[in-house]
Amino acid sequence: HEFSGGQRQRIAIARSIVLRPDLLILDEPTSALDMTIQAQVIDLLKKLQDRYGMTYMFITHDLRVIRSMADSLVVVRRGRIVEQGPAAEIFRDPQHPYTRRLFDAVFSDSEAPACA
Repeated sequence: HEFSGGQRQRIAIARSIVLRPDLLILDEPTSALDMTIQAQVIDLLKKLQDRYGMTYMFITHDLRVIRSMADSLVVVRRGRIVEQGPAAEIFRDPQHPYTRRLFDAVFSDSEAPACA
């Protein structure tokens, strides 16, 4: 059997939640998926979180996923935490120059957090 990337991701999520963990660690859960499938996987994760009250820890470079999912955010550079706090606050007003550069590199002017 051959499964698509999205199907494989859903299977991995299903296998992970069968024991109903309180914490699920997701390492680059949408990195190899196209935008449509990414949206479906994120929607599935949100529904599962609402239904089972799970906490997710995302390890990802995809700031759009983080912006849509995270309550808290930790920005790591070279193995060191450079900024942490409520995600909405960091996206609104990043304090560390590295965080500002990340946001500037990823988001267009129309969708970017204010990175003055």
